[in-house]
Amino acid sequence: MISEEQPGRDLNPPPATERGRVIVITGAMAAGKSTVAALLAEQLHPRSVHIRGDAFRRMVINGRAEMTPDPDPEALRQLHLRYSLAAATADRYADHGFDAIVQDVIIGAELSQFIDLIDSPSRYLVVLSPSLSALEWRQEQRAKAGSVYFSPGAMDTALRQETARIGYWLDSSSQTPEETVGDILGNLDQARV
Repeated sequence: MISEEQPGRDLNPPPATERGRVIVITGAMAAGKSTVAALLAEQLHPRSVHIRGDAFRRMVINGRAEMTPDPDPEALRQLHLRYSLAAATADRYADHGFDAIVQDVIIGAELSQFIDLIDSPSRYLVVLSPSLSALEWRQEQRAKAGSVYFSPGAMDTALRQETARIGYWLDSSSQTPEETVGDILGNLDQARV
């Protein structure tokens, strides 16, 4: 129980087990982040969790400020809050021995800043970077609507021109999701950040 004398005390302190890893999966819209992150989480035993960064955005019922190519200060505040919540959630799960797979669109200068938010010493970054033609084709095949503000081309340009080349960049254009997960697992050491 939290008392006034100990604000923020952990209600469930981590067990004395090995910490889990934090694996960040990012890329442009339609790069396959959701599918790959879910499949990756299924492959990691004995304990794993899939953290969808966009879930934190969707939790805002009133007052949500959407990201646009020219975001206002409130949209940026909410984006940074979303990233902070995702990183903190991943760290807490890792503290308790879970491998935490964080999946979100994190590109440009935001990517390095996001990685710095993660406290876990075992952190990895995979940037899915299929070709623009693959992104456009995948976007057309998706059941869910894409962003009304960003085209696959705009996202791809921001990814390739404005994002630091850290972590493991993977051109998954010709891979199935299962092949992408196999590639990630086979090259996880290259993804360490």
